[in-house]
Amino acid sequence: MLRFPRRALAAAFAVPSLARAQGRGPEGWPNGRSVSLVIPFTPGGGTDVVARILQDGFAETFGGNFVMEHKPGATTTVGARHVARARPDGLTLLVGSNSAFAQAPFAYRNLGYDPLADFTHVSLLYASAYLLVAHPRWGSFAEMLEAARRAHGRLSYGSWGVGSTAHLLMLDMAERTGIDLLHVPFNGPAPALTEILAGRVDMMFTTFAPARAHVLEGRLRALGAPHEQRLAAVPAVPTMIEQGLAEFLVSAWWCLAAPAGLPQPLATALDAAVRTATTRPLAARLSQEFGLLPLPLGAEAMRARTRRDLAMNEGLMRKAGIVPE
Repeated sequence: MLRFPRRALAAAFAVPSLARAQGRGPEGWPNGRSVSLVIPFTPGGGTDVVARILQDGFAETFGGNFVMEHKPGATTTVGARHVARARPDGLTLLVGSNSAFAQAPFAYRNLGYDPLADFTHVSLLYASAYLLVAHPRWGSFAEMLEAARRAHGRLSYGSWGVGSTAHLLMLDMAERTGIDLLHVPFNGPAPALTEILAGRVDMMFTTFAPARAHVLEGRLRALGAPHEQRLAAVPAVPTMIEQGLAEFLVSAWWCLAAPAGLPQPLATALDAAVRTATTRPLAARLSQEFGLLPLPLGAEAMRARTRRDLAMNEGLMRKAGIVPE
C-alpha cells in the first residue's frame, strides 16, 4: 500500500502533539475520550493532510485525542455510511469529500445514507488541487494522447471508484480528445498510484498530495492540471485549458460532517474550531505544500455546495452513461 514518501510524511506531520491542551468543548466534550476522524480513503492521500490540520487544531481547542480512522471502499461510501449510522455524540466525525456527498448518490442504488438528511453538515474545508499523472515514459500530454490513439482502448487509467472525481474527469477528457481508455478502479488514489509507478496502469487524475513527491522527484510525469491557473507548487505543469481543453476544471472538495442530530452547542463549537484550525501556521504550511485551496467555511456553505453539485453531477452521470450499481 502506497503512503506518502517517508520524508514528505515526516515533514508534514512534524508538529508537537497538543492532545493535552487546556481547551475543552461544550459540557466537557470530549472529556478525555477519543474522537474518530473517519477518512473514507486509503492512507496516503490528501484527506490525511486535511485531517491532520483538524487533528492538530481540535486537540489544542478541546483537549482529548483525535484519531484518524481509515475506512475506504465503494467510492468513499463505506466510511460515510459508518458515520451516518454512528451515535450523534461527537465521537465520530467524517473528514469527507464531494465523492461521498455529491457523486456516489448517482453511482449506487443502495447508498445506505442520504447526503443531506443523514448528516450534520459542519463545514466545507478545502478544494483539492488535481493533476493528470502518468508513467514518465510520456514526456507530455500530447505524447500520451498520440499513444492512446494508437493503442485503441488498451491504455488504462486508475480511479477510486465508479462515479468518483477521478473517473468523471477522465471520461470528460477522453470524450473531448476522442480517445478510448480502460478504467481500473481502486479503493483510493494511493493504490492506483502504486500501479502507475510499477507501469501496470498508465495514468490517472489524482489529488495533488499523494502524487506530490513522485512528481517532484521524477517518478511520475505530471501532464496537466484541471484548474484555471497553474499550481504554484508545480509551476511548469500546464493547465488542461492551455492544452486545448476549454473550461476543463475540477470540482472537488473536502468537508467535515457528523451524524444527523449532533447537539447544536457541539456543532457550533466544531464550527469555531474549524475556523481556528484552518488559520494556524500548520494549515498555511500544509496548504501550500500539498495544494489545498481554501473554501468558504460553515454549515450553510457546505449544504449549498452539496445541493449545487448534486444537481450538476446528475447530468454528468447521465451523459457518461453511468448506471447505479
